[in-house]
Amino acid sequence: MKRVCVYCGSRPGTDPRFAAKAAELGKRLALEQLTLVYGGGNVGLMGVMADAALANGGEVIGVIPRQLVRWEVAHRGLTNLEVVASMHERKARMFDLSDAFVALPGGFGTLDEMFEMLTWRQLGFGEKPCALLDVDGFYSPLVGMIDRMVERGFVPADDRRDLWHGEDIDALLAWLRDNQPMPTNVDASAAREDTR
Repeated sequence: MKRVCVYCGSRPGTDPRFAAKAAELGKRLALEQLTLVYGGGNVGLMGVMADAALANGGEVIGVIPRQLVRWEVAHRGLTNLEVVASMHERKARMFDLSDAFVALPGGFGTLDEMFEMLTWRQLGFGEKPCALLDVDGFYSPLVGMIDRMVERGFVPADDRRDLWHGEDIDALLAWLRDNQPMPTNVDASAAREDTR
């Protein structure tokens, strides 16, 4: 594992612990010599995390759609900033660049990006680990909903086990390094044929 993609809020949220966790993760990725891949913004948790990684000598790659360059105030101090045409292109490019995916607290965009990666993994398009890095139970209701999906037969238990959830960054990094994905239930080549 060399590159970790992190999805997180373009806003700071209401609790200062969100920014503290973002800064801690950015710093740890840098110290572990893991490249941070993220959405390219200079605001909210995105900016805090990127700045912390850069301040500790880390490599940071941002990927941002042209339309969001102003909204999310594109970070001009990154190792590399890629401006792409659309959100679809952003997701695909971040997938190609990354070995693992982590979500810090965030809003609709954070959930959209993480759930797309989980879906791709479920369908066999990639075996890259996915994790929810929590702060004070922020993701606990969501994890409860995912567990309900398993209970009601909409998500296989193996796919649930492929999603890590916790607050400890040491435990997160250890899990990402040791992760062995469960076998997919869908033949990836067949799935690709069906989408043509």
